[in-house]
This record gives sequence, C-alpha cells and structure tokens, in this order.
Amino acid sequence: MTIQEKYEKLKQYLLKLESVAVAFSGGVDSTFLLKTAHDILGNKAIAVTARSCSFPKRELNEAIDFCKKEGITHIVCDSEELNIEGFSKNPVNRCYLCKNELFTKIWEVAIAQCIKNVAEGSNMDDIGDYRPGLIAVKERGVKSPLRYAELYKEEIRELSKEIGLPTWNKQSFACLSSRFPYGELINEERLTMIDRAEQMLLDMGLGQVRVRHHDNLARIETDEEGFALLCDYENRKKVYAAFKEIGYTYIALDLLGYRTGSMNETLSPEIISAK
Repeated sequence: MTIQEKYEKLKQYLLKLESVAVAFSGGVDSTFLLKTAHDILGNKAIAVTARSCSFPKRELNEAIDFCKKEGITHIVCDSEELNIEGFSKNPVNRCYLCKNELFTKIWEVAIAQCIKNVAEGSNMDDIGDYRPGLIAVKERGVKSPLRYAELYKEEIRELSKEIGLPTWNKQSFACLSSRFPYGELINEERLTMIDRAEQMLLDMGLGQVRVRHHDNLARIETDEEGFALLCDYENRKKVYAAFKEIGYTYIALDLLGYRTGSMNETLSPEIISAK
C-alpha cells in the first residue's frame, strides 16, 4: 500500500468506530491519531491524558494547548503508576502494569462520556521491540488504528507534516519510568531528577535525548546533533555542573547514542520472545 492508501484505510477504520477516546500523550503518534479521529468524527472523538510523576509537565502542557487550539474535548485524569502494587520495583512487565491501569482509567472516562471505543497510538515499528504494554492493549479491548492501517513512524511523520501538525518532527518520547534498568527502584525523587536533567539538555538545544538513570550515574543518549553540542568543552562543563546539582555523581555519554528500548538490551531472549 502507498502511504495515502494507508491514510485512507485509517480514516475508514475510524469512521466505523463511530466514537473514540484517544489515549493522548501529545507525542507524534497520538497527536496524528487524535487529529485524524477528530477530523473524521468531530466531537465524537475526545482526548484523554493521564497525569503522573512519570509524565513531564511540559508534555502535559503541550497536550492541553494542542486540544485547546483544535477545539477537541480533552479530559486529564490521574493515573499514578507509583501507586500500582509492584510497579516501583521495576519488574520486566512494568509497562504492562502501567498500561493496564491507564486503560482502565481511560475506559472509565469513555463510558462516562458515552464513547464506544478507546484507542492508542502504537504503530508498526512497535511490534518488533519488547512491548508488554501491548498485552494490556489487547486484554482491555483497546483499538490500535495506526497498526491496523500498517503505518510506520516515518510515514506518520510524513503525513503529520502534510496536514500541518507541529509534532511532525518532534523528538520521540517515552515515560520517564523507561529510564531505569529493570529491577532498579523507581520513586518520585528519581523521576524528578531525570525530568530536570532532560529538561536541562533540551534547554541547551539537544533534540532527541534520554537520560538513563543508573543509581548515581546518569547515562546520556542523544543523536548526532546532540553529540556535536556535547563535544564542546564549555557545554560539557555546564552539563556536569547541572547534573551534579541535580544529584548525580557521575555523568556519561553513551557512545551508541539514542535508541529506543535500550534498557531491553539486558533482557534474555526468552523474556523478549514471550512478548
């Protein structure tokens, strides 16, 4: 299929849903899905965003601003992962625990708003990685329209640019809990450290960036443009001073750079194949 054929397939699928509550993070995928759903279904398409410690305030504010600009009904609910039993211990199925809680809350909102379906923004690229959250998607009866239309990330960016979405070239984002090695404790203090560290790098001009938290060591993953900025001695001094103030003892730059799911590199093939 061509990209336009996939886009048409997506629109026809959304039309058949009749009404939908989109799990909206403000990222590239969910923004494109929400905009398309609203164009097709009007006020029968709403956005639901979960507020928690692992979701930076800047992302929440961007999601709120987008819905206001587009005239989309937007409901912000609380879904605090740290309150989920076992979540803070960061087990390998952490994402499942989070998504199960999230979609339970979104279904509650959808039912209260007389909306028939809940949808999320995973795409075809998400199929290849270890994504236990997709199990919760299936169990909770949540729709995945972008995967149904067989759309990949770069195609979503291309279509987003075509329809004028500001997120077409936005850096990829995942919840802050994904910055920890499995088994390392997640708490509000550590999430705040990561949020402050990443915000500092974004303010410096880095685009695609992750700060991976390894106890007292911060491991920075970034793209080639970010590498270039951090090769400057004065910039490195600023990062070091800022990260020390945040609470890190050691600061490292990952030589492989940014990549999605880097914390999954420690998982055994048996765990990954069980996805």
